[in-house]
Amino acid sequence: MIFKFLILSDEVDNFKREIKIDADATFQDLYNAIIKATGFSDKEMASFFLCDDKWRKKQEITLVEMDTYSDEDSYIMEECILSDYLEDEKQKLMFVFDYFNERALFIELSELIPGKSLKSPACTLSEGEAPEQIANIEDLKTDTVSLDMGESFYGDESFEPDELDREGFEGLDDVPVEPDNNDLY
Repeated sequence: MIFKFLILSDEVDNFKREIKIDADATFQDLYNAIIKATGFSDKEMASFFLCDDKWRKKQEITLVEMDTYSDEDSYIMEECILSDYLEDEKQKLMFVFDYFNERALFIELSELIPGKSLKSPACTLSEGEAPEQIANIEDLKTDTVSLDMGESFYGDESFEPDELDREGFEGLDDVPVEPDNNDLY
């Protein structure tokens, strides 16, 4: 059986790739096909995430073994066969290619082609330029956050800093106060 994947980006509107790959290939083979079809470097960390219908990440399949100290199993691309994890058309995956900025390509299993096989993956459609693999921080859209540091910051609009005194801090009268260095001369 052949899997046909449609790959899109939420950063580049006209970017589209279509990859056909044998269902018995590994996620490593799909990774290599995506790297070739996008021009990305294979020197960066990457993972696939199996997603639900609303693109929520479920299971991660990593490029390399991750040292995890949890009870969860880790899944590695070179050991995971596509057909063991994918079986339905419209199944969704995410290919995270920029870990630091949490950027990904969105992949959908667009067609199952039974009774055929492929020796190697093929990019059958290539439109538009791929997004930059590693984004410059300046290039990323940032939402400016402003904190209101006014009087209501602590939740009490009537708070006056000059109202602070030693009252309520029993026992502090007995604490010796270090002399100011200017007082020594």
